[in-house]
Amino acid sequence: MDARETLLEAARARGESLAALSRMIGRNGTYLQQYVTKGSPKKLEEEDRRKLATFLGISESDLGAPQGNSYESPKASSGSSPRGGSRGAEWVDVPRLAVDASAGPGATAAGEQAFDAFRFSRRWLAEHGLDGAHLSSIRVVGDSMEPLLHEGDEVLVDRREQPFRDGVHVVRLDDSLLVKRVASRGAGQFSLLSQNLAYPPIQVSAGEFAIVGRVVWKSGRV
Repeated sequence: MDARETLLEAARARGESLAALSRMIGRNGTYLQQYVTKGSPKKLEEEDRRKLATFLGISESDLGAPQGNSYESPKASSGSSPRGGSRGAEWVDVPRLAVDASAGPGATAAGEQAFDAFRFSRRWLAEHGLDGAHLSSIRVVGDSMEPLLHEGDEVLVDRREQPFRDGVHVVRLDDSLLVKRVASRGAGQFSLLSQNLAYPPIQVSAGEFAIVGRVVWKSGRV
C-alpha cells in the first residue's frame, strides 16, 4: 500500500475527512485531496507528514518518510496495526487551532487552522476516556468564566458527538464562539452560564446554538 492509500485508509478509520486533516496541518481544505487523487504534491513535506502521522497514530514511513528517518522512536513504532500503522505510539499531538472562544461578548470564529500542537501521553488520554483524533485546543479570551478560566488559558475541546450533559462547552452562537457552562432547562431550552456573576445568563433554544465540543482540560499560567 502506497503513502496515498495509507493516508486515505487511516483518515477513514479515524472518521476524519481529508479536508479536515488539511486544515489541521495548516493547509487549504483541498490540499490532501489533490495529493491523494492528483499526485500534487508528489510527496508530503516533512512537517506535514509528522503532524499527520502523529494525529492518525501511524508511522511516518507509512506516509513516505525514508526508513530510519521517522519522527517516531523505534519503541513507539514497534507495534504495527493490520493497516501497517503504529498503534503503540506513546504520544499524541493535539492541534492548537488559531481560534479564540470568548468568555465575554463573543469572538468571531476564524479559520480553524492549526499553528502548533500540545503533546499528550496516549495512556493519559485513555485514562480520561479521550481520543486524540477528536481533540483540539483553542484559546480563551475575556473574563466571563473567571475564576475557572482566565483570558489566555487554552482549553482542550472534545468534539465527539455524545449525549448532552451539563458542563462547560464551547458553543457557536450566531457567528461567535463562546465558552460557557451549558445547562438544560428542559423542553429544548438551555442556559449559557458564566462563572463571573457580573454576566447574566443567556437563554437559548436548541435551534439557536450549536455545541462545538465539551471542555475537558485547561492550561494556563500560574
